[in-house]
Amino acid sequence: MTQQLQEKQETTQIAAAIESLLFVSGRPLEYAELRKLLDVDDASLTSGLQFLNDQLESQRRGIRLQRLGEQVQLVTAPENARYIAALLDLPMTARLTTAAMETLAVISYRQPITRTQIEAIRGVNSDRAVASLIQHGLVVEIGRAQTIGRPALFASGANHWPTGTFCYHSRVFAAVWLDQPGTIATNRE
Repeated sequence: MTQQLQEKQETTQIAAAIESLLFVSGRPLEYAELRKLLDVDDASLTSGLQFLNDQLESQRRGIRLQRLGEQVQLVTAPENARYIAALLDLPMTARLTTAAMETLAVISYRQPITRTQIEAIRGVNSDRAVASLIQHGLVVEIGRAQTIGRPALFASGANHWPTGTFCYHSRVFAAVWLDQPGTIATNRE
């Protein structure tokens, strides 16, 4: 019984430390970076992340834990998207060009992906489309490729886009749906 209690306390401490690190960093952190900072093994980190995720969801807190590849970050709860959008004066809809929609589809399907890989698939320069998607918060830079030149890696804002229900929108984890072709609207309930 004492062993179980000690393990639970350790997991709780690790979860609290993870929450603090993610809050202060303001950016996604790699699992390897968290393991090093916390001086824990993979199993302890996984337990801490799961405990933190469960606590945030079960207590219906205003933030959530989002995992993307080998990174994790804190994001706002989807049910609070409208409040965050109002505070930050964010538009509730974004008009996307055909090129931007095509680029978003490529990134969503092949993530993580470099700009060169996007351009090889599309056959045209994608600088403006990628910049537009980043500006709208639909695509994020998640790190650097381990190749010559270390090009930026891009991914859609969430693991479930475009077939799922969430999109990381301007640091707001907001529920979205395709309202009209080329328009992405956030849930306004």
